Amino acid sequence: MSENVQRLVEIMATLRDPERGCDWDKQQDFNSIVPHTLEEAHEVADAIEQRDYTALKDELGDLLFQVIFYAQLGKEAGLFDFESIVAGLNEKLVRRHPHVFDKKTSLTEQELDAQWEAIKQSERKEKAAFGDDVIQGLPALTRAKKIQKRAASLRFDWPDYHGALDKVEEEVDEVKEAMAKDPYSEHSAEELGDLLFATVNVIRHAKRDPEQLLRQATRKFSNRFIQIEGVLAKQNLTLEEASLEQMDDAWERIKKRAK
Repeated sequence: MSENVQRLVEIMATLRDPERGCDWDKQQDFNSIVPHTLEEAHEVADAIEQRDYTALKDELGDLLFQVIFYAQLGKEAGLFDFESIVAGLNEKLVRRHPHVFDKKTSLTEQELDAQWEAIKQSERKEKAAFGDDVIQGLPALTRAKKIQKRAASLRFDWPDYHGALDKVEEEVDEVKEAMAKDPYSEHSAEELGDLLFATVNVIRHAKRDPEQLLRQATRKFSNRFIQIEGVLAKQNLTLEEASLEQMDDAWERIKKRAK
């Protein structure tokens, strides 16, 4: 273990020390840290998407702190420690990459996917019902993508994005039909869910991450809406005072400017 990593482990142990540790850190357990872990992971993703690599270094440190915290809790409970976490990770990485560490062969993307799914399947101790081993607590878009990928590994998939895109068009028609009858019905809600799921499938075929794309689209919308306020201000209007037509006109100007 490097000197810096060893120092980090020692600092964490000190923070949890019953007598001289931090009161907040001493009160935490596995469950209480989870929200902080998720927040730190999202901050890492945000720094990457913003291409702020100075911030990324800092955020990765915060994320590493979460791992060290769990490791200390595991050590205190006699479950595991940081060394055993790293040892397990090393073994797993080698096992999951036989083409690198064993056969030393080059595989196509399709062969890599097939190999990965075969290895993951062999690692499952018990054969669960389809999708049961895909974590329920994942963000909905991420879980949808993983479930679709699992189905694809069983050859239940469109050969390319065209079939997935056609399915989206089919789902749009079904949404229109359902909402024409009652936009607030459970049937309309179900069809909207199917449309979301089908859209994720197109994104998967495009080899993109749905969570990331939605974050980027949301950020783009937010930035443009901020610019609307600036356009309206030049007309001596606030967002509250402007009509929908005036806001829409400002939106179109901003879109043209962005092209």
